[in-house]
Amino acid sequence: MPKYEETSVAAIFQNNAEKLGERAYAAYKTGGAYRDISWMEMNRMVHALAYYLLSRGIGKGDRVSVFSPNRYEWHLAALAINSIGAADVPIYATNSAEEAEYILGNSEAKICLVGTKDHLDKVLEVKTKLPNLGDVVIFDELDRKIDGVMMLREALEKGEAAKNENLFDERLRGIRGDDLCTLIYTSGTTGNPKGVMLTHNNFVSNVKNTLEEMRDPKTGQDLLTEKDVYLSFLPLSHSLERTAGFHGAVKSGAKTAFAVDMTTIMENFQEVRPTIIVCVPRIYEKIHAGVLSKVSSAPSSKQKIFGFAVRQARKNLPLVCRDLPVRSLKYRIADKLVFSKLKVALGMDRLRFAISGGAPLSVSDAEFFIGMGLKILEGFGLTETSPITNFNRPWFIKPGTVGQPIKETEIRIADDGELLIKGPQVMAGYYKNEEATREVFTPDGFFRTGDIAMVDEDNCLRITGRIKDIIVTAGGKNISPQNIENSVKESRYIEQIAVIGDKKKFLSALVVPVLPELEGWAKEQGISYGDVDELLKNDKTVELFRREIDSFTRQYARVEQIRRFTLIKAEWTQATGELTPTQKVKRRVIEEKYASEIDAMYAGDDVN
Repeated sequence: MPKYEETSVAAIFQNNAEKLGERAYAAYKTGGAYRDISWMEMNRMVHALAYYLLSRGIGKGDRVSVFSPNRYEWHLAALAINSIGAADVPIYATNSAEEAEYILGNSEAKICLVGTKDHLDKVLEVKTKLPNLGDVVIFDELDRKIDGVMMLREALEKGEAAKNENLFDERLRGIRGDDLCTLIYTSGTTGNPKGVMLTHNNFVSNVKNTLEEMRDPKTGQDLLTEKDVYLSFLPLSHSLERTAGFHGAVKSGAKTAFAVDMTTIMENFQEVRPTIIVCVPRIYEKIHAGVLSKVSSAPSSKQKIFGFAVRQARKNLPLVCRDLPVRSLKYRIADKLVFSKLKVALGMDRLRFAISGGAPLSVSDAEFFIGMGLKILEGFGLTETSPITNFNRPWFIKPGTVGQPIKETEIRIADDGELLIKGPQVMAGYYKNEEATREVFTPDGFFRTGDIAMVDEDNCLRITGRIKDIIVTAGGKNISPQNIENSVKESRYIEQIAVIGDKKKFLSALVVPVLPELEGWAKEQGISYGDVDELLKNDKTVELFRREIDSFTRQYARVEQIRRFTLIKAEWTQATGELTPTQKVKRRVIEEKYASEIDAMYAGDDVN
């Protein structure tokens, strides 16, 4: 009999910690190698940090912020905060001091736990403007004492000294399903972020209903277990990693290894060799592009072998998607010569399931990985839905869709094509914003997602665009740019693209090339150039991209064709302002930043 009723992830953690004891809960890299932390050790720290928070007067419902990259201390902080009935307030590790100030102020956070000295400096820069903020606790060690700042090690020591097991137990048992668990501030592409209020039941129901769908339909056995190893690198402040990674691992009893940072992901893949990952399409795109780039510079004999393997993968994709055995001798040869070696090189030889969400995954990326036997389970959700509403099952994968709904989730398509959702995972509302909350719910309680979608004959959901991104041309045609952009990005030469055309007579595009691929092509073509700017203006380069764009958009109607384009040298990133922390394009920012380039594409004669 479990010790605690599982009304919260914190309670689920306590029950599993008692059961799993010395088994590894997490792993982090230190001194050049990964070190395990047991469930027992993690639980000792959760109690100690919770005692510290209690000693500082943190009450039920109070907000405590976490401003840190992914690391085991992030899990520790959230578990401790939630265990005593308080709500955590994540801040993206990449946020600025001003962005952190808004979240800390709007949430009225009483304590902030930060990861590094950089995060500490950002908080201290704005702390005088935050009257509710008291202690700041830093995970890293400091080389000198700073007033009002405590190192985590010291906080744990003080917590042990102020031990109050009865109060901890009382708070944990007192958590109700509709109590606030977290305030996740949506990254947003315009304006200030909104604080999404997610309850304990939002998370618990989402995890339980998702894991129930991950049971073998033939045997009924759980497909995610204590034997699994997750690699955590998608931001924990993002609801997908929070639920599918962190909470999913806690519920299934799996181990979570933490990537050092986004720049070391491939190295950490090889060290950890995870069995489960949670990812966004941008990562899959990068890996796929990297593989194709290496193949393009390999000897022709190896290119032919790779081409043979890709053809076998594509041919046998239907069997892989239905979890049926692939008996083709050619496929087995392709696996022996290419796929098995590639998976080892990528650190994916043990990878059982790769969860994809946050944005549409291109069909070519899905087919590439699934075709070589990696189960990419693309799903759908939003911060406001905790986030999972739909996903592809391991035995029923349909590339181009986000799969079927999970248990207790109702899907409805409005007359205008908008996707509406109802279920126990849907948020309680936006913090201090009743008007915005009213606006996103229908009279009968469905959440308005803002996405345009359709449901196919297999009850699989297909997302076709965002309502706010729809381009209405001067001729009155409604066009979803996402579909076109995803098609164009299948080109090995195109890294990023933003389709332009609202209130215009035709579509144009800003295109960021894959520079290593382009430079390799230029070398093969014998094109000489002084710098990248000169290469992008070369007539042969422009002709190449014209052919690529036309080739990958030939299936679209005439009005959806990209008539003009401009090549952009600089890659779009969050640091330079064009992407959100979840790697979504900020269209308004891009259109403002490249206004002169856009104007130039529409100057002069119209394109017929």
